[in-house]
Amino acid sequence: MKRQKSFQNDLPTLYLVATPIGNLEDMTFRAVNILKSVDIIYAEDTRVSHKLLSHYDISKPLKTYHDFNKEVKSNEILQHLREHQNVALISDAGYPLISDPGYFLIREVIEEDFNVVSIPGANALLTGLVVSGLPPQPFTFYGFLDNKEGKRKKQLMELKDKTETLIFYESPHRVTKTIQNIHQVFGLRDVVIARELTKKFEEVIRGTSESLKDLEELKGEMVLMVAGNKNSIEELDMSILEEVKMNIENGLSSKDAIKEVARRRNLTKNDVYQEYHNADMTDERRQ
Repeated sequence: MKRQKSFQNDLPTLYLVATPIGNLEDMTFRAVNILKSVDIIYAEDTRVSHKLLSHYDISKPLKTYHDFNKEVKSNEILQHLREHQNVALISDAGYPLISDPGYFLIREVIEEDFNVVSIPGANALLTGLVVSGLPPQPFTFYGFLDNKEGKRKKQLMELKDKTETLIFYESPHRVTKTIQNIHQVFGLRDVVIARELTKKFEEVIRGTSESLKDLEELKGEMVLMVAGNKNSIEELDMSILEEVKMNIENGLSSKDAIKEVARRRNLTKNDVYQEYHNADMTDERRQ
């Protein structure tokens, strides 16, 4: 067991500092003070972060930390902490670690018994959720779905039974296709898009997977929220064979379709395979 009493020891500290998701005024007084007090700041993109630091007259050494250099930079940050220096980690916008790099580093810092302290602030997924009009709790935050449509549909298949509100991050050039995939896999659901949050052109678009699937091209970073599933398998009155075929029509291979039905119905894959195989054999005999 490890117990971290963050403000009752004199151990060096790694601060995870939330930054504005759009409007620079979303920066907290505490976040500014922490960034002015640490010995060094690590950022996802120093070009982006330099603008923020300049705005608040923060002049500290600024270095990069991202997924492509995380192992080297994590060792570097640990060395700073060993030398009794305090370090801040920031991302381009919002919270570090939330669809941003940092998890690898946190595990290493905790292992060496240094403090890890979160400095709260703006967060896109919560900002979008509270204005969406969808049930705010419970919810599942997924982050970004896969770029490839086949894998994206498979991910959605794994989420389609969840009854809580689902939250995704999505890019503007792919959001329409993602909503189309959601409509194909989930059927009719309430959908909300929150884009350009806290900025001048902030917009919240509320509709359904049907009404939004042909939406015109949008700009800006987006939070995509989808209502949870309110229909059980029993309510749909769907047979095992019908459900397997529906999954195949939604883009899964027969193997993955069988696996998904087995998971949903708490059956063995072999039981579902036999049902599907026997139906195929029956169809062949009829022909």
